[in-house]
Amino acid sequence: MSETKFQIDQQIVYPSQGVGKITEVFEKTFRGNPMMYYKIYIESSDMIVMVPVEKAEELGIRSIVSAEEAEKALNSLSDDFEPITSDWKLRYQMNLDLLKKGTIADIAAIVRCLYNRSKVKELPILERKLYDQAKKLLEDEISIAMGMDVKEVESKIHLKLEPPGSQPKIKHIIDDFDDEDDDLMNDVSSSKKEKDDSGDEDEDDSEESSAADDSADFDDSDDDDF
Repeated sequence: MSETKFQIDQQIVYPSQGVGKITEVFEKTFRGNPMMYYKIYIESSDMIVMVPVEKAEELGIRSIVSAEEAEKALNSLSDDFEPITSDWKLRYQMNLDLLKKGTIADIAAIVRCLYNRSKVKELPILERKLYDQAKKLLEDEISIAMGMDVKEVESKIHLKLEPPGSQPKIKHIIDDFDDEDDDLMNDVSSSKKEKDDSGDEDEDDSEESSAADDSADFDDSDDDDF
């Protein structure tokens, strides 16, 4: 039977879900074998999840960091960092892997990376969701660790990311001209322009047919991205 690392009412971080609280530790039979489970309440999504005790570490579930570690993560948002790839697929996967690791330093790195990227070009949908998830997770953990109001933490994070008078760190973005973000952002206007440019010899086609073709391209783009 698994040893329980966390106690009832203890606040924890579940990287893929958010900051939560252990509400119950209980035994449940699974495929004929007794197993210990954590019941975790995630306040940000008002959701309850049940996790096998023996899988908790593998899932990245951990205790809230100390105030010192939280402050260090907060300050790291202003640090210099490695160049950001313009390949959104690679960038997304790298940051997703960091989120799964789930240390507060990793979460801060995601926020710093994607915030600075957003100052150069609007984030694709998936990256925007990842950024929002990481930022919320960082805000909630720092708030608990340092005993501060979430709104105050949110302001501090913004000031660290963009101190008054600072300039976007564009120099840290590489190969921007080869950016593939438009694939995910469903750039309909670009798709339409390409079709117009290639359709000069088919001028007899009706506007309705052209619109239908554009719509089909838009749908295909969605399927490829998701």
